[in-house]
Amino acid sequence: MLSIAESRQRILLLPLLFLALLFGLCASNAQAAKRASNFQVQDLNGKSVKLSDYRGKVVYLDFWASWCRPCVKSFPWMQKMQSRHGNKGLVILAVNLDDNKTDAWNFLKEHRSNFKILHDPRGSIAEKYQVNAMPSSFLIDRQGRIQKVHYGFKENTRAQKEKEIIALLK
Repeated sequence: MLSIAESRQRILLLPLLFLALLFGLCASNAQAAKRASNFQVQDLNGKSVKLSDYRGKVVYLDFWASWCRPCVKSFPWMQKMQSRHGNKGLVILAVNLDDNKTDAWNFLKEHRSNFKILHDPRGSIAEKYQVNAMPSSFLIDRQGRIQKVHYGFKENTRAQKEKEIIALLK
């Protein structure tokens, strides 16, 4: 049986848990430590790419689309991360979900990338990863396990995301 103090603590925590679930704070890592689903898809140039090709690397798997406003902000950050940490084993795979490759190419004319761009017009990979926001990113460790999941992109989370990447690269 719970003491009165323990009962009060649990009762006080219920609204906080509800708010956390409501705002997705707990959901961001619901898939953490789960094996990342392998996939095979083409990049924008038609070359076949498999996630398993990058086993032994830390993979930042990002889902984006040309119409996504936060994606515009995430691209320079991902470019910076690839430049800073690529030689330490970081690989950024950005999966475009536009139906039409031309939309992706037009986006990339304005927002350059130094990382691999993949194309998943049917959204089959996004479905495997249960993507529910744009952009969505999955930080995958060297053993192929999802360690962190992030929905959306906010400027104030950049430093934390980089810390997570650095921790997995060690």
